[in-house]
Amino acid sequence: MRRRCWPTPMSTMSVSWPSRLYPPDPGGTAPTPRGPGTSPTPRAKTSPEVSGSPSRLPGSTPCAPRAINRCSRSSSKLRNATHRWTGRSEMQPSRPWPANPASSPCPPPDGMDLLPGSILTVVAPVQGTVVSVPVAPGDAVDRGAPVAVLESMKMEHVVAAASAGAVRSVAVEPGALVAAGDPLVVVEVSADSGTRMGEEVPVDLDVIRADLAELGRRQSGVLDAARPDVVARRHRRGRRTARENVADLCDPGTFTEYGSLAIAAQRARRPLEELIERTPADGLVAGIGRVNGSQFDDRRSSCAVLSYDYTVLAGTQGQQNHRKKDRLFELIERLRLPVVLFAEGGGGRPGDTDYAVITGLDTLAFSLFGRLSGLVPMVGIASGWCFAGNAALLGCCDVIIATRDASIGMGGPAMIEGGGLGTYGPEEVGPLDVQVPNGVVDLVADDDADAVRLARSYLSYFQGPSEGWSCADQRLLRSAIPEERVRVYDVRQLIGILADEDSVMELRQGFAGGMVTALVRVEGRTVGVVANNPGHLGGAIDSDGADKAARFLQLCDAHDVPILFLCDTPGFMVGPEAERTAQVRHFGRLFVIGASLTVPFFTMVLRKGYGLGAQAMAGGSFRSPIFTVAWPSGELGGMGLEGAVRLGFRRELEAVEDPEQREAQFQSMVERAYQHGRAINVATAFEIDDVIDPADSRRRIVDALRAAPPPPPRTGKKRSCVDTW
Repeated sequence: MRRRCWPTPMSTMSVSWPSRLYPPDPGGTAPTPRGPGTSPTPRAKTSPEVSGSPSRLPGSTPCAPRAINRCSRSSSKLRNATHRWTGRSEMQPSRPWPANPASSPCPPPDGMDLLPGSILTVVAPVQGTVVSVPVAPGDAVDRGAPVAVLESMKMEHVVAAASAGAVRSVAVEPGALVAAGDPLVVVEVSADSGTRMGEEVPVDLDVIRADLAELGRRQSGVLDAARPDVVARRHRRGRRTARENVADLCDPGTFTEYGSLAIAAQRARRPLEELIERTPADGLVAGIGRVNGSQFDDRRSSCAVLSYDYTVLAGTQGQQNHRKKDRLFELIERLRLPVVLFAEGGGGRPGDTDYAVITGLDTLAFSLFGRLSGLVPMVGIASGWCFAGNAALLGCCDVIIATRDASIGMGGPAMIEGGGLGTYGPEEVGPLDVQVPNGVVDLVADDDADAVRLARSYLSYFQGPSEGWSCADQRLLRSAIPEERVRVYDVRQLIGILADEDSVMELRQGFAGGMVTALVRVEGRTVGVVANNPGHLGGAIDSDGADKAARFLQLCDAHDVPILFLCDTPGFMVGPEAERTAQVRHFGRLFVIGASLTVPFFTMVLRKGYGLGAQAMAGGSFRSPIFTVAWPSGELGGMGLEGAVRLGFRRELEAVEDPEQREAQFQSMVERAYQHGRAINVATAFEIDDVIDPADSRRRIVDALRAAPPPPPRTGKKRSCVDTW
């Protein structure tokens, strides 16, 4: 235990300074009181006493040698000491006593009793002005009781008694100027004080100060419990509050809120108490918590959360919650935290009057949020009505989760009507039957609770490998592809067998049906899957499918997720109508983005792999992936077999006059081309790495993942952003 040189008196109001102990004065001579305007007492000069003998005040007894020696060893502490002590020992010091006790105090030995009758002279700890002296001669004081208050540099210092006793004299009056070390009050130690130097004074830990009580009232006022009517209305609509959603998303007890005491910037038009009551947190609950902390460590599970509160001014974006967003977005960038945004409400709030704002076009929130794209996972949740500014933030997110009753639009009913475009209800603007097939919404949730569940699950793919996986019997893959080469099959079922059980999360399922994009786990590790769907356009890649795949590739690459291509495509879609969709540009995205991938990626040809479409499913070339393998059902070619035969053997076919014979010859040529392009034959030319047993597919993926180096540590982005489309 560390020893103390002096006790530590306390004050319940401000900083408490202890006193110094002066040697006892048997003559009872008290310091001369000093009133306002008087000068500090001059310092005593060193007395030319006989060398080797202590210089001390009349009637004093020198310190014990141990105390003197401690003074010399702890000079830095003693310069700050505010007690001077004189023991009643007859032992002589080993060196002279300092001539000026005020300038070189000597504390008593640790734990030594202050004997009854000892004299304590309380001195000024700093230079300043006496504000008050709450004691008078004859008053009894307890240890730690204030005996004077000094003001120095606009701060008040409470000077307390170091021991219980009786006040013998008071040396100053309010208004007096004192120097550090000047005497203030003289106290005679009581016989029953029982005070020992170094003892702690008990503190009542249950005392609640007035300012702390006020804070408690304000903090509890922002919670749902303080607004039962508002919460009840919300529940009657089958909806949860913003705070309920945040509490459900974050692990219990881990959410730290920022700006909970903020209120709407409308003090010029509404009373303060009304704003406190009706605009808690200015309509935005924001902070940092942990998500999936039972599966991942604190760093990986940390997450920023922002939730607009529709019960506060319809979830509009006010001045204070804009500033709150800016604060959180900057922290997210600095700490590289994933972010979940609950976007419900409208856009700007014209009713804020406390700031000189004309347009608000210099608001930073949208720029700061957009800057996070490609740096951290960004999840947006739309539940209910999400328009204008809320929709703009939602559209920046990597993934959008929406409840079935959501309406999402860049302009709400008021703006539509104001633009002369008609009158509509909120539910008519951007409902899910519009926003799912057009690709805006990635995941559809039944309700708020389901949306939160999906958000937690999505984040887990970017938080690290999971433990305790299992998978289906991989021999099921041997029969996943029909023997009839033109028979349709369910590629989603195939992915479910290949991946860990219950680990598949498909994104944008309702958009671009010819392309399947999903996050899965293989032996606990996250893998992004891009697969052709033969049930839509025979697996041909159209413009929407190219966009869907290209964006997913960027998402995986930005966050170090390896990619598995499952190729079964006759190639890119063709035809005059297809070209109206600008597919030349859309298809180009697959080649440009594929060439920029930095994560390990692999290609498995399940059945068809023809032309440029097949190359697009391999990052641009069959030599680009870590491995390019095919199943025995694989068939490959530079273009579709039928087209290749008609183009390459046109003269031969035209030379056959009989239509039936011509068709028979055509089919015979197609069959020969098919046999020539079978995967097992292509492998002989080493145009693919291997043909494998479908049951070995998982093992090949796992082996490649283990062989690939871990992603290098980074402090910034790999990609400038993840394309929002």
